[in-house]
Amino acid sequence: MSALSEGLQDFVNQVPEVLQPLGVGLVGMIPYVEGEGSAALGIIAGVNPIVAGIAGAVGNFLSVLVVVLLSSRARQMVVARRAGGSGPDGGTVQTLEAPGSAPRSARQAKGQTRLRGWLTRFGVPGASLLAPLALPTQLTAAFFIASGVSKQRVLVWQAIAIILWTAAVAAAATGVLGLLGW
Repeated sequence: MSALSEGLQDFVNQVPEVLQPLGVGLVGMIPYVEGEGSAALGIIAGVNPIVAGIAGAVGNFLSVLVVVLLSSRARQMVVARRAGGSGPDGGTVQTLEAPGSAPRSARQAKGQTRLRGWLTRFGVPGASLLAPLALPTQLTAAFFIASGVSKQRVLVWQAIAIILWTAAVAAAATGVLGLLGW
């Protein structure tokens, strides 16, 4: 066992067992780490693999839920503004662009291009399942909403993708650790 994994296990052992899944879930909310990464880290740290997988997936999904709800509202406002109407609350719509906002990174642009192709070719189900190869689920969800996909459809397919990816990585992490005798 490496010194890094021993240090991680020592740290996790200092946290009450009841709170360990909460920590895994919070890490699952981080883009690029997500449910699968947090589950693997939790398993390496000594958290029960099933608990780590569920906690990581739940944390990842909760962050996606927040992004979907916020993105959907923003899209409604933009669509209403373009139609010359008012916002969802009956008031006028303000512009959504933040002054001095940072440009997209090359990695995000490449991931979005790849995701757009998958969405066209495979639809929402296929793109949702493949998307973790290109972008974090939070960005994928926002992209789908911006593309006009319904909140419910995005949430269902993102949940399925999160569960499948997290389960696959958790199973692989458990198997690898088992082979290493941890």
